[in-house]
Amino acid sequence: MDFGAMINRMIRAATLDVNFYEEVEADTSLTQEALMVIILVSIATGIGTFLGGIIGGSIVGAIVGLIVVVIIGVINYYIWAYVTYFVGTNLFQGTADVGELLRTLGYASSPRVLGILGFIPCVGWLIALASGIWALVAAIVAVRQALDFDDTVKAIITVVIGWVIILIIQFVLFAILGTVFGIGAAGLGALGGG
Repeated sequence: MDFGAMINRMIRAATLDVNFYEEVEADTSLTQEALMVIILVSIATGIGTFLGGIIGGSIVGAIVGLIVVVIIGVINYYIWAYVTYFVGTNLFQGTADVGELLRTLGYASSPRVLGILGFIPCVGWLIALASGIWALVAAIVAVRQALDFDDTVKAIITVVIGWVIILIIQFVLFAILGTVFGIGAAGLGALGGG
């Protein structure tokens, strides 16, 4: 895997390059690389969470946050791709396969790499929020291209439905973790909501 080429593709994804999303949709050789983008973004976000936890004085919360962010990031990626596929093809008659959504949504997450800056006092959460919004906008472009929608509104609705389902799943997972391990509050606090 060419790391430099992957970074260049991440930059193109972050610039909302429609042609890039068309290329990724069609290039099945990029499926594993899209997963690597998700892992990289999750690690960056996890590091930002970890550092924020240390600055906040909770090393246990920081470690839990780092691990949980990476695991949840990968799980969310797969769930979101399948939910988006289901919603887009059934509700709006989009044409795609799950692989196309895995590739395009993987790259659409690229702006979230800025989550590594989430530890910065006072502004870190703003950076994380801005990168999350940016990634949602990129996801709208990715979904519109992957599902071959002629209408951006369909892509927006599809992304929002998928995003809400992911938030519900995160809430349930953290409730389960909190019940089983007694870390719900620490984990949610370390994650900073996202």
